[in-house]
Amino acid sequence: MRPYYNDGSRDKPKLRVFLNLDNLIDLRSDSVWPGDEGLDRYQRLAVDGFEGVQITNDSEPENGAPIPYCGLDRISTPGEADSIVAKHAARGDLGLTVHAGSGIEEEEDVFRLVEAILKASEKHRLPVFIETHRATITQDVWRTVRITREFPEVLFNGDFSHYYCGQELVYGDWEAKMAFMEPIFSRIGFLHGRIASPGSMQVPIGEDFSARPEQAHGIVDYLTHFKDLWVRAMLGFLRSAGAGDVLIFAPELLAGTYYYARLFPDASGRLVEESDRYAQALLYQQLARDCFTEAKRLS
Repeated sequence: MRPYYNDGSRDKPKLRVFLNLDNLIDLRSDSVWPGDEGLDRYQRLAVDGFEGVQITNDSEPENGAPIPYCGLDRISTPGEADSIVAKHAARGDLGLTVHAGSGIEEEEDVFRLVEAILKASEKHRLPVFIETHRATITQDVWRTVRITREFPEVLFNGDFSHYYCGQELVYGDWEAKMAFMEPIFSRIGFLHGRIASPGSMQVPIGEDFSARPEQAHGIVDYLTHFKDLWVRAMLGFLRSAGAGDVLIFAPELLAGTYYYARLFPDASGRLVEESDRYAQALLYQQLARDCFTEAKRLS
């Protein structure tokens, strides 16, 4: 059994939709998010269907929060792994996603870093999911698959926007690439919800999940591709998870500050984000549940 987050129940493996709290930073002025802070924020998220939150690097959990939380951090060197994982275990995180390394390490350095993360996860009894992210040791699918061969027990946080855009997954044989990525899909314990196009890291979707998004004006339908990616990852989880295991899906739609949300001039020439990222997160919530239903059907 792999060290997924486990809720201690005898339930069948399940999906829980959290929200990465950076999703709420610098939203458009017309966002459907009411701007709640403190405990009111958590309560509103629960009302809106989110089952937990992912607390980012600069934040701490609210005392008395009515929904659970997990963490996010960076581990750059093997020597950092134990103290960082210990910190998140001590504050009560359900699990931790990490950016690991810089992506320019030699292979033996990559393996030392992964080994240190796995040891810290086991020592502190905290599930740690290495994120598939640009400028880290998992920035390309070849090296990430290589990691799975050396460490079959490793678990990932799948943020596939970095592969879809950064490695332009649609350039070439899609099915061949999906088959090659199977060792990654089978080790997903967490998913960051972000949809990319081949040329942009973060693009909006519409309410009809069966329709090609209006913004998908090019030659590919990125929504169909991401549904495929997520179903494959969820299916990989279902095939190896056991009683009480939980797959967390957390929309992480970031502001233009980080060059994720695209900005366009409005009628007055003021640059505004092309979509309401909280409204998009609500759509992702339903889309993730639909994908999990499909994965269960296929399993």
